[in-house]
Amino acid sequence: MNKTVFAVLSSALLLAACSKPAPPEEPVRAVKVMTVGTDAFDTAYEFAGEVKAQVESRLGFRVGGKIIRRQAELGQRVKAGQVLAQLDPQDYKLAADAARAQVAAAATQRDLASADYKRYKELRDQNFISGAELERRETTLKAAQAQLEQAQSQLAVQGNQATYAVLVADVSGVVTAVEAEVGQVVSAGTPVLRIAADGPRDVVFSVPEDKVAAIKVGMPVKVRVWAQNAGLEGTVREVGASADPLTRTYPVKVALATQEPPVLGATVYVQPQGLGAAGVQVIKLPTTALRQEGRATAVWVLDKASMTVKSQVIQIATADGNEAVVASGLQPGMLVVSAGVHVLSPGQKVTIYQPKVAAALAPPAQTAINPVASAAGAMPSPVAAPAAK
Repeated sequence: MNKTVFAVLSSALLLAACSKPAPPEEPVRAVKVMTVGTDAFDTAYEFAGEVKAQVESRLGFRVGGKIIRRQAELGQRVKAGQVLAQLDPQDYKLAADAARAQVAAAATQRDLASADYKRYKELRDQNFISGAELERRETTLKAAQAQLEQAQSQLAVQGNQATYAVLVADVSGVVTAVEAEVGQVVSAGTPVLRIAADGPRDVVFSVPEDKVAAIKVGMPVKVRVWAQNAGLEGTVREVGASADPLTRTYPVKVALATQEPPVLGATVYVQPQGLGAAGVQVIKLPTTALRQEGRATAVWVLDKASMTVKSQVIQIATADGNEAVVASGLQPGMLVVSAGVHVLSPGQKVTIYQPKVAAALAPPAQTAINPVASAAGAMPSPVAAPAAK
């Protein structure tokens, strides 16, 4: 009998040892949640720009030649009529001398033809020659006169060519670029200097193709100067009709409404008013609430009735500062887990995290008295000790 009982107990122990232990219950995690609501979109489009003159000219010689002198330097302020550079004028002086000699020769031929015409006219009056002979002398005189006028015109052209060898400023302004140096041979029209004319200033910036249609002439613009951190007002004066071949952006010019514009070349930041969605009510979430589910973006939505979480795929429109703007997938009033999203699973039970509140401490005087009192009750009195002996 004892052997039978022992065998039964051994079998029970073996079966108990071979059975799998019960899996531990999944812990209920505490999570931070937030209620989905709408908020104003704060981010506005801002572009970097540069201050430029409304009128900026590239000056060059109207004739070709070798530059022998350049009086203007980069950043120099010049006045209208001031000499900026000069070409070697020797060839143009020789050409002017040749044209002057041609004028003298043509004048001599004209005088000779005029004298002949007068003689032959007197002979015709006395019927010594025919009328046809007089007409030939008249034609010769007219041809000589025409040659003289042609020579005089060529002399004037050569004189102009000599004056074109001197480059003068058309307007008062500042030299913003030097594109040719002394000793360089330039052709007619080659830019030598660039001058920013005195007067109104523009802010020039570039916008991408998807934003250029929203910018209109006359649109108000806020301008912030980077170096001074000062704000200015302006209006869009011109919008480029074609994109830059390299950057594929469109240039926009803004006229500044100030009597003291920033210095040329200053860096500014431009905010076109009415461009973008500033002030529009949108749903925004912190980036800690987002997680990647395959190729989609998702969040955990809390079901308050069952206190479980479920995955909700959402669409992100853009960013507003450090927050993500949700385009679709959420409705105001939903509860979304805002932290610890990577340790949750679908259907997992959670509790709402409650920040710990420190217990109210007792007054310091009362805390100090209580231990003394309890200690006094436990210790024997000094008077009772001798009596115990």
